[in-house]
Amino acid sequence: MAMVANILIGLVALLHVYFLILEMFYWDKPLGLRTFGLTPESAAASRSLAMNQGLYNGFLAAGLLWGLVSGSAGDPVKLFFLGCIVVAGIFGGLTASRKILIIQAFPAAVALGLVLIS
Repeated sequence: MAMVANILIGLVALLHVYFLILEMFYWDKPLGLRTFGLTPESAAASRSLAMNQGLYNGFLAAGLLWGLVSGSAGDPVKLFFLGCIVVAGIFGGLTASRKILIIQAFPAAVALGLVLIS
């Protein structure tokens, strides 16, 4: 079970690296505009906020990777960062888009549960 949890944690970390790239570098490009349903004007006005969000997503990914490379001693680190992602995903799902619940919160919640039972 621990191996399945670690694989899912790795996927969640990769997802957050993707969010970092999308928010920091593609926010006002066609991919970002399409992904987030933005106009060029709204993307330009919110670019610095998106870059900040992207950086935070990078920190979440780094924390998960830190937990993974620490082996079983990293379980508290994994639990902390997965918990942060679940809370952020729920908040985003309630305030921004319901899709965030599925894309961000759900995979992290499953990984969190797997770490807890392994």
